[in-house]
Order: sequence, then structure tokens, then C-alpha cells
Amino acid sequence: MVFLSWTRPSPEEQKACIDKSGSFNYDNRFRGATDKPAPLLKQDRELAKDGFSVNCARVLVGSGRETFEKGKAALQNWRHFGLNWAFVDPKAPIQSGTKFCVCVKEFFPWLMMPLQVVYVTENKNSKKGASFSFGSGTLQGHLLAGEERFSIALDENDLVWYEILSFSKPAHLLSLFGYPYVLLRQKYFAHQSGSAVKKHLSA
Repeated sequence: MVFLSWTRPSPEEQKACIDKSGSFNYDNRFRGATDKPAPLLKQDRELAKDGFSVNCARVLVGSGRETFEKGKAALQNWRHFGLNWAFVDPKAPIQSGTKFCVCVKEFFPWLMMPLQVVYVTENKNSKKGASFSFGSGTLQGHLLAGEERFSIALDENDLVWYEILSFSKPAHLLSLFGYPYVLLRQKYFAHQSGSAVKKHLSA
């Protein structure tokens, strides 16, 4: 099952995709695993044994509390998907249980890939700064199986970092045969998404 659209997916098409997507397509024992720090996730032997690849991208987007708060709002409004070839309905609320579609243009058709928010984590009062993050897991009909976390953090040096952390493996023949390409696209998205956040924060 693959969700395709020859034109930019409408809200109705995205809803139909979500309605047909069903449940998570990866093992329950890995649910919420991206809430770990990146070094720990990379060392997770069970993930590796199950065939998952871990990817992480971290970029400095500014400094100061005001920048952090603006970055948090950017994530809550899906500004990190502010790309001409990938988007999420900005009305989709960032809260546990929310189902949404990542719409990606690949060559001629658009792909609609369903996910569900697994958790939302916020740390406001740490002496080391502050952070906001959310993780979403893939549903039936997604080309990959796994989970992805987006986070914005203010560290002890008053620097603001945007990070994408994920683990994934092919969940469809298309992604199985084209997995090297998929990994390249993940890295490309991480670069583009980081640039979108920096552009929004500097506006």
C-alpha cells in the first residue's frame, strides 16, 4: 500500500491517507526510543539487530532564550517542513496521538506518508538550558518503518540547536530496492530542514 497523488495533496487526500493507514508498522518495544540522547540510540544493539539505521543531524541555529522560544514555535507550526518539495499540514497539532501526513514530491508523483506523534517532551527549568521535542512513528502505508524526533534546545552556553534524530528501515519494496537513495534523501532533508529553521529564526 502506497499513497500517491499526481498533484500537491489536498487536505481531503491527506485525511483519506490517514484514515486508511491503520496502526504503527514497527515493533512496540521500540516505541518512544528516539526520546533517548543520540549517542545512546546509536549504541542500541536491539535496533541494529532488527535492521534499523540510526541517523542524526544537529545544527546551530542561533543563541538566547528568545531564539529558543521562536524555534519552539517554529516546530509547533511545522516550519521545519517549510520546503517546496515536502510539507505537513500546519494545522496538525503537536500532541501525542495526532496522526498526520508528510507529503513529499519525488520526481512526478507526490508521496503521502502517514505518521503518528508518539510523545512530546519539554524541559523548561533545567540549569543547563531548555528543550522542546516531539517524536513520531511510522504507520501502515509509510515506505519506511521507524521513528523520528525533532528537537530545539538551549544549552548551558546559551546556544540554540536544532536536531533531527531517527531510526528507520525499509517497509516496502520501493524503499528496499532504493534504500541508498532514501538515506541520501534523509540527509538532504535534514540539511534543507535546518536551513528552513535558520531562515525562519533570522526573519
